[in-house]
Amino acid sequence: MKRRYSLGKLQHRELESLIKDYISDLELKDDQIISGSKVGEDAAVIDTEGDYYLVVKTDPITFATDEIGYYVVNVNVNDVVCTGARPNWFQTTILLPEKSTTEKLIRFIFKGIHDTCKSMGISVVGGHTEITSGIGRPIVIGSLIGKVEKSNLVLNSRIEAGDDLILTKGIFIEGTSIIAREKEDLLKNKGFDSQFITSCKNFLYNPGISVYKEALLANDNFKIKGMHDPTEGGLACGIAEMGIASNAGVIIEKKNIKILPESKKLSKIFNLNPLGTISSGSLLIAIDKKDTDDLIQLLEENEIEAMKIGKFIEKQKNFLIKKENGVIHHLKYSERDEITKLF
Repeated sequence: MKRRYSLGKLQHRELESLIKDYISDLELKDDQIISGSKVGEDAAVIDTEGDYYLVVKTDPITFATDEIGYYVVNVNVNDVVCTGARPNWFQTTILLPEKSTTEKLIRFIFKGIHDTCKSMGISVVGGHTEITSGIGRPIVIGSLIGKVEKSNLVLNSRIEAGDDLILTKGIFIEGTSIIAREKEDLLKNKGFDSQFITSCKNFLYNPGISVYKEALLANDNFKIKGMHDPTEGGLACGIAEMGIASNAGVIIEKKNIKILPESKKLSKIFNLNPLGTISSGSLLIAIDKKDTDDLIQLLEENEIEAMKIGKFIEKQKNFLIKKENGVIHHLKYSERDEITKLF
């Protein structure tokens, strides 16, 4: 029977098989590749034989159209800074629908990319733009290169059992903004007022989908064991990806996971699991337990809410969650994001 694929990322199992069959042999022959294609490592690391590693990332924007230039820069930046690197050079491929593209739309996308890169000192060094048949909305794919001092590189494969897991801001941040921006009419039909919708839209900036500040702040002041930006599949998938990369287990406490009130309302009205909904803006940090309290204090002194939500354990790829009643269950996760139910 011919397999049917659903919206969202490929399953980890299938992706690992593809990497093994078609990519890993090439990596093994190139000793400049420090970290290549792996589940749970979202950027490649390349040795330039100097004092720095180059960190390379590519990521598309497919769900959002409003503020798409801002989105595409930030989702790429997030994965680069999670390695401890600072972003430097950005390229983008912009695919535009044949029937609805206007000069205003093109300029809006270009301006969003330019302004966002400028705010973080990133140079836009090229890309490609075209009108494409067969699509109904803009698709923008970013590619970003950053640099990190070799001693400051962060890889999730270095996480060890006993390390604590910290979450910043809360979860379902990006998903809340996407729903408000892409499904505004649907929200109005369900009785939500303009004040609520505007508040949800502003999640793009506050709490914000960027982890630039907190990732670099953490890595500049502590020996970070791993960092991850949970995007599609949400917090649960992000935690699983850290466990897969490190070959460790994880146990988290549900009561410690913050979900903002607007996000809770959306999850209930649309029957979405907040732990499985796209969560750019949240940052997962693995750190030696002796440094946990000091890191949380530093983040909060810099107006970044942070909370310890769990720890890594010896059991390989065994992902657990302790519910509010104290009962421990397996942490269920899916590569298919909950938000795809609305698209």
